[in-house]
Amino acid sequence: MLHWKERRERAAFLALANGAIFRGWSFGAPVDTVGEAVFNTGMSGYQEIVTDPSYAGQFVTLTAPEIGNYGCNPQDEESRGLFLNGLVIHELNEPSNFRSEESLADYLKRNGKPGIAGVDTRRLTLMLRDEGSQKAYLHTSTEPLTEAEAVERARAWEGLDGQDYAARVTTGKPYEWNSEGEFHVVAFDFGIKYNILRGLAANNMRVTVLPAAATAEDALAQNPDGVFLSNGPADPAAVGYAIRTIRELIGKVPLFGICLGHQLFGLASGAECGRLKFGHHGCNHPVRNLLTNKVEITSQNHNFALKAGALPATLEVTHINLNDNTIEGVRHRTEPAASVQFHPEAAPGPHDSFSLFQEFRKLMER
Repeated sequence: MLHWKERRERAAFLALANGAIFRGWSFGAPVDTVGEAVFNTGMSGYQEIVTDPSYAGQFVTLTAPEIGNYGCNPQDEESRGLFLNGLVIHELNEPSNFRSEESLADYLKRNGKPGIAGVDTRRLTLMLRDEGSQKAYLHTSTEPLTEAEAVERARAWEGLDGQDYAARVTTGKPYEWNSEGEFHVVAFDFGIKYNILRGLAANNMRVTVLPAAATAEDALAQNPDGVFLSNGPADPAAVGYAIRTIRELIGKVPLFGICLGHQLFGLASGAECGRLKFGHHGCNHPVRNLLTNKVEITSQNHNFALKAGALPATLEVTHINLNDNTIEGVRHRTEPAASVQFHPEAAPGPHDSFSLFQEFRKLMER
């Protein structure tokens, strides 16, 4: 392991498509790549963040200033690998926690993912908030590259709009998560997290996971009591095959979706989806449950949202975001189907909305 003083000699920079340059030093894997720069406002949970498939294609800027203190370990992984394109932080610290088995720098390097530290993340966050998410190029390798060339590479990248990233992160074949449970649930993996599967299992559900491109026939052949639509990355409109599948499942089996699954359920029901200026990323987003009038602090990770003025009459809004009043949850007025934009599994994040797994169970009980 390199001493921190030696690491800081490895100059690196992040170039945004708007021409802004953020300089720092490299850690993790010394590779160059493109991605979309976003910011995450969580105070902790960096290992869960880097293993969240919903971050595929993105450079995640952590707004918390001190990162790496508690290290990494296999128990905190949320998927089979790291799917983000890179990590941007202010200060990288060596781990000093009894649960740590590996430093964040070594963890990223072993998984082939680059990071940049020493960045003015406050300035970067304010820029992304004011100007919106940016296509970007991260230079951490020894390849000779000027900042102007990096800006051009960022601008030339196709971006995430119109791109099906669910196909890139989904499982390659069906599998059983657990073998016991009163209810049998088929979960579509658009980028599913392990704690979602744990949450379903904890509520007495036996879970069969299917790839993103599985058909309605594939799901119904499992004779499920319910179908779960998982989180996932990028543009929901690009996952047309899933929209068609969900449309065929509505009314045939109870449905519950989160994050990308929420957006896909909305599109399958006739709603429209649009891009947010800088997305919602973090584990401290306030949401009002319109059915109970309670406020819940939620974990979120998405760049798109259902359009409030384009909902079909068949859908009722159940949750709204208190920061910007965007739609955070809907339910079908006549069929046993509902979805939320946030992550009730709390990995990372609060447990305010964990009861939504019980609500899914009630849909199947009815």
